[in-house]
This record gives sequence, C-alpha cells and structure tokens, in this order.
Amino acid sequence: MEQRDAALLGIGAAGGVVGGLLGGGNGVLTVPALDRFTTLTRPQVHGTSTLAATAVCVVGAVVYWLVGGTVDLRVGAGMIVGGMVGGVVGARLVAVASETVLRVLLIAVLVLTATKLFLDAVGLDPARGAAVVPPDLLATAWFVVPASLVVGTVVGAWAGAMGLGGGLLAVPALVLLFGVDLHTAAGTSLLVFAPNSLVSGVAHLRQGTASLRIATLVGAASAPGAALGALLALALDTVVLGVVFGTFALLMAVREVVLLLRRRAVVGP
Repeated sequence: MEQRDAALLGIGAAGGVVGGLLGGGNGVLTVPALDRFTTLTRPQVHGTSTLAATAVCVVGAVVYWLVGGTVDLRVGAGMIVGGMVGGVVGARLVAVASETVLRVLLIAVLVLTATKLFLDAVGLDPARGAAVVPPDLLATAWFVVPASLVVGTVVGAWAGAMGLGGGLLAVPALVLLFGVDLHTAAGTSLLVFAPNSLVSGVAHLRQGTASLRIATLVGAASAPGAALGALLALALDTVVLGVVFGTFALLMAVREVVLLLRRRAVVGP
C-alpha cells in the first residue's frame, strides 16, 4: 500500500469518528488531508470529500436510529428533500461562489452555536434550551415543512460547495430553529446528508470535480469510525455532548478565521 493511501485511510477513520460523534463535519479533516496528500485541484478536493462523506452519514444515521432512536423524521424529511436540491446547486456553485462569504457565514453560525451550548451547560441560556422559533409555529406542519425544505436547501448547497459536511450547519439549525435535542440533531443531521452527499458527489463526478477512487478509499475507512463516533455520542450526557460540540464549533471558527486572514495576506488588500 502506498504511503499516501495509508495516510488517507487514517484520515478517513479519524474523520468518521468526528462525523459520527458530532452529526457531520468530517470534512474539516478530509478536505485539508486531500489537499495535502493528493494532487487534486481545489474543486476536486471539495467534491471528493463530499462523496466520501456518504459512508459517514449512512453508517452514523443507522447507529443513531437503531441504538438510540434519535432521529427526527418530522423535520428531517423536509431537510432531506431540500438537501438533495441544495447538493446539486452546491456542486455547481463550487467554482463560482465566494469562498470568503461562505466562510464568514460559517464562522457566525459556529460562534452562535458554541455560545448557546456553553450557556446551556452552565444554565445561563436566556432561551432556556428552547428554540428561537415560537412553539406554536413548530407545532404546525404548515411552518415546519416549508421551513425544513428551505433550511435543507441552504445547508445542502453550502455543504455541496465546501465539502466540509453539513453537520456543522445542520445540527445548529436543528437545535436553534427547531428545538431538537443535541443527540437527535446529530442523528437527524447524518440522515439528512446521506442522500445529499451522494447526490452532490455524483454531480461532482459528472462534472469532473471528484475522484471516485480516492472517495471510495476515504469512505471505506470512515465507516467504522462513524459507528464508533455515534456510539460514543449516545453514551455521553446531553450537557457533556453540548460542551464537546461547542468546543469543536469554537475551534472550527478560530480555524476559519485563521484561514481567512492567511488568504487575505496572500492575496493582499
């Protein structure tokens, strides 16, 4: 086995654990790994990472569903449909979308999510764990169905374009907008982005911005990691999982800020 392939297997396994534990986000490991250990172009890196994430989403969602029963189909069904639409859109946007704008939006969501989860952990959340959307609206399908479609489309397009895994946005959306508990949000997020990853990955393959061989290699290694990560998440108390996710979100926000500053330094004012 080539050294590069061994490295990709290791990154795939580690990314699987992260994805299973946090309901996605494994792309934060696979994207830089593919950029470093392969000769893929940047669009191909994003497309390959997206396609490889399919295994994480499928395995992780099955574990959450069978072991913990933590999947919300009421919200998830609309997000699945929207996510598939967004996945196709995202694959097409990867070459034209402003990466700076996408990263700034991600940073804002990550900081907001981390703040809420940390406040939840110490009992200081002003919303007291409730969603920002009024309960009356959440109780009616007339709001939940179209809202979940819109959220799924937006998050799916972002995930398809960036290749970082939709969980970084889907989990916060489920928690903040729909009042879903963190375990269920993670399981639902993985379920939502199983078809999204596949659809957007196939779109990338068709337009030449993904490598089937590398995606298969990384995906195969990530599957057992995803199962392990999901089992670990289900074993953790909600508060502890919230601190873990909040810390991860904050670290990712810092990482994105650093990447933006480096990119600006290279490009210039």
